[in-house]
Amino acid sequence: MITKKVIIKNPTGLHLRPAGNLCKVAMNYKSHITFMYGENSANAKSVLSVLGACIKCGDELEFKCEGPDEAEAMEALVNAIENGLGE
Repeated sequence: MITKKVIIKNPTGLHLRPAGNLCKVAMNYKSHITFMYGENSANAKSVLSVLGACIKCGDELEFKCEGPDEAEAMEALVNAIENGLGE
C-alpha cells in the first residue's frame, strides 16, 4: 500500500468533468484506490463518491493505492491531477 497527498489545482474543484476524468484514470488499474478528504474517505473509481466529496480548489487529498499495480496507479493519478484533469 502506498499513499500520497496532492492538492487540487482546478479553479472550480472536482465538478462532473474532472471527477469523471479522475475516475477514468483510476479504473485503468486493478488496485483498490481511495482518497481521504478531511475525516472522510471516498472510492476514486466512483464518480458519485468523488462528486459527493465536494472537493474545491486548494483542497488536499490523500490518495491510497493498494494492489498489484499500485505504483503505476499512483503515478497516473498524481500526473492527471497535476495536469488539471482535462480542464
